[in-house]
Amino acid sequence: MRGDDILPTAALAFDSRCTLGESITWCARERVLWWTDINGRRIWRGNPDTGNAQWWSTPGRVGSLALCESGRLLLGMEKALYFADPSREEPGAGLNCEQVCEVPMDGAALRINDGRLDRAGNFVFGCINEDPARARAARFHQYSIAQGLRALALEPVAIANGICFDPDGQGMYYCDSLQGRIMHAGYDAATATVSDPRVFAVIDGGAEPDGAVVDADGRVWGAQWGAGRVVRYSAAGEVDRILPVPALQPTCVAFAGDGLGTLYVTSARDGLDVAMLQDQPTSGGVFRVSLEGARGLPDLRFTDA
Repeated sequence: MRGDDILPTAALAFDSRCTLGESITWCARERVLWWTDINGRRIWRGNPDTGNAQWWSTPGRVGSLALCESGRLLLGMEKALYFADPSREEPGAGLNCEQVCEVPMDGAALRINDGRLDRAGNFVFGCINEDPARARAARFHQYSIAQGLRALALEPVAIANGICFDPDGQGMYYCDSLQGRIMHAGYDAATATVSDPRVFAVIDGGAEPDGAVVDADGRVWGAQWGAGRVVRYSAAGEVDRILPVPALQPTCVAFAGDGLGTLYVTSARDGLDVAMLQDQPTSGGVFRVSLEGARGLPDLRFTDA
């Protein structure tokens, strides 16, 4: 990598200090960001224009979320999908969550993890096996009101992550964080079918691939847990930019703001010892960097009626 391939270090946007921040999403209607603190059992909303952030508590661990047409949130929490409406609750209060779909899982140690809307507005998500043995028993699913829950025929994993989609919606990226590689498969949203899975990129240096997003030019931006960075890959799977993040454990990324030209990155404090937290006290916060020559794609909302 050349020196000009290293982007400016991301700056702190929200000092939320999440235990395990994840699933950051931009709401263009309200000009706010939403994200979850999985282990902190909170949903956060941050306003980039004011720098203010608020949270609501959840009855379980929310692995991922999506914005709905109605203004509600779709939450992937523990072993089911739920609707919740933070506008009906005061910040700092508990969210009233309405279960809409139970997700079958092969074991008590599994729960819902990473998820993202596809280009047709379906919620696509994967699970995690929290058993210490980390057997590959976690699966991927697609959910919509019209079609219900449909399993994706992908190999089971230990930690499903990095779900995102090509600009035309016909390809899906995903990973098992413990295998250290990003995968790509053909994807048909209408039939919930996948095809021709292949290795897109291999992660070096012992880092683990985490949440990811695809930009308007089809490049993949992936957070790398344990490496303090977000890496941009060309459509051919080659590293072409590195974004340093002042937190060892970045977790997920989203484009936001006017023109979708600012990248936001969640992070985690989970597992960091006292010395590490003293060195990186804003771990668990949300970071941002304004980009030149890169723009995100607007997301559809989940049709919840």
